[in-house]
Amino acid sequence: MIDNMKAMLLKAEAEKYAVPQFNINNLEWTRFILEECERLKSPVILGVSEGAAKYMGGFQTVADMVKNLVEFLGITIPVAIHLDHGSSFENCIKAINAGFTSVMIDASKYKVEDNIKITKQVTDYARTKNITVEAEVGAVGGEEDGVADELAYAKVEDALKLFNETNIDFLAPALGSVHGIYKGEPKLDFHRMVEIHDLINSPMVLHGGSGIPDDLIKKAISCGICKININTELQIAWSKGVRQFLNDDLKVYDPRKIIKSGEKNIKAMIESKIMLFGSNNKA
Repeated sequence: MIDNMKAMLLKAEAEKYAVPQFNINNLEWTRFILEECERLKSPVILGVSEGAAKYMGGFQTVADMVKNLVEFLGITIPVAIHLDHGSSFENCIKAINAGFTSVMIDASKYKVEDNIKITKQVTDYARTKNITVEAEVGAVGGEEDGVADELAYAKVEDALKLFNETNIDFLAPALGSVHGIYKGEPKLDFHRMVEIHDLINSPMVLHGGSGIPDDLIKKAISCGICKININTELQIAWSKGVRQFLNDDLKVYDPRKIIKSGEKNIKAMIESKIMLFGSNNKA
């Protein structure tokens, strides 16, 4: 069932678990994720970065592919098609008009006043289409350094201001996570996480979920995190399976067999995250 994120995240907040966002990169990845989430009866958010959308043929191609796969595979769990880190109002609108059911506008690189202005443009349009909107405040660590800059953590007053003035559905406050591979231990600010959640009284999102130890993930969920984004760990798991397959059979050339050789690994990683987040049997 294709839907936005509203019902699934409100249910997660009430029952103290987190819905996984697994980023998709091609048709096979989308199928693997849908099949495993359906097996475990977990709602799922299919994250689509602007780069991945371009690689797969554009927003319309991605939306149509997901909807057709959901029908073809007989998927019954809630599925959201979500633009991850939309860089502009224009790209968010393109994704919405193509059939995405949720968008993230990421204007966190701007001053909070400009972040609010851009974000509100997106929410004003999304409200006319029944589309959920996620926004970020603060700065999540980048893939280049693998560490979070504590000076860039979301400020409580900025988080509250952004949430109250934009009418967004979900807030992603940067509180110590990073995209890509961590260098050193993650330093999540749980005290600030609780403070922000209590003030906005709404589900919150954790970006850069790959590589965070299980105990910290569970603690984040207890602090109000209801959606956790996973991408890097799926990429690593899949690539290990493919490398092993190619090393074992130097004559194989069928791309379908090569891509599918990472299926077991990626599904195992998906299962481990769903069980950790507690989203199994929640669909």
